[in-house]
Amino acid sequence: MGKFEFGKTGIVLEAKQGFGALPLQRISRDDAVFLLRKAYDNGFRYFDTARAYSDSEEKLGYAFKGIREDLFIATKTQAMNAEAFWKDLEMSLKMLQTDYIDVYQFHNPPFCPKPGGEDGLYDAMLEAKAQGKIRHIGITNHRLAVAQEAIDSGLYETLQFPFSILSGEPEMKLVEGCREKGMGFVAMKSLAGGLINNGYLAAAFRQEQDIVLPIWGVQRESELDEFIDCLKNGSEMTDEFRSTIEKDRKELAGTFCRGCGYCMPCPVDISIRDCARVSLMLRRAPSASWLTEKWQNEMRKIENCLHCYQCASKCPYGLDTPEVLKANYDDYWKFLEAFNAGK
Repeated sequence: MGKFEFGKTGIVLEAKQGFGALPLQRISRDDAVFLLRKAYDNGFRYFDTARAYSDSEEKLGYAFKGIREDLFIATKTQAMNAEAFWKDLEMSLKMLQTDYIDVYQFHNPPFCPKPGGEDGLYDAMLEAKAQGKIRHIGITNHRLAVAQEAIDSGLYETLQFPFSILSGEPEMKLVEGCREKGMGFVAMKSLAGGLINNGYLAAAFRQEQDIVLPIWGVQRESELDEFIDCLKNGSEMTDEFRSTIEKDRKELAGTFCRGCGYCMPCPVDISIRDCARVSLMLRRAPSASWLTEKWQNEMRKIENCLHCYQCASKCPYGLDTPEVLKANYDDYWKFLEAFNAGK
């Protein structure tokens, strides 16, 4: 697949593939270490985690002890002030068992940190770089406006943003902005939170975006094996893939929930991130597990929605979240009725 130059960072990867370590918090340390080492042994060199991903950093630290210099680690801080920034950074270094982080990113801040800000965040980032504790400054976001401001500012070496076959003109504008500025663009949610179930199609789309580095969230060996196969043997865009992309965009583009979770918590304990996606998940990845008594009880919580619109006000994609929940609620019981009738 050829070498990949990550913007102007100077980071060069043998292949354009990254490992997303968020799902590792859901499995044991031994299983996580096995997946990480298998990924490394098969050509993965860029690993993305975050302080907020519970023990994900710690698992990377165990997996890569002794080979740290042979790979690149990106992690993130959700700090909102300099004091919290330094606390997060020192803890990340400790958990990762390293004395430096290749790409240190502000983790989905609601604003674009800049030098001289009252929060002190960007100045702390510069000081950490001067001390050699970080090598490159990045930012992640789910908000188009903040991402664009970060690009325009010229202050960041990398941007991480949701980007998949469902992305449209606004996201492509971000990619082109990064190209013009020489920034690395990291694509998170390349499988749209599970709505895209064909890794080969997703990989083929990625290959057409020459400056985009995808990070694949991996929790199971079967998932990793698919991405390793894509890495080793490639995945070419075909007419069949293009037809599927067009169909998926018509079905999903616009009002579907991406599952980022920034709408939560809900004052009446609705699991918005899941309940707002159930209808699509049942259509695209049918599973009786979504129709259990547990999920029926979760969906019933939608009946208690206050329509306070706190969730909608926090949605980076501007969704009318209560309406999305209602639509999923109505569809859910239709699915359940059809499922029970077919038993």
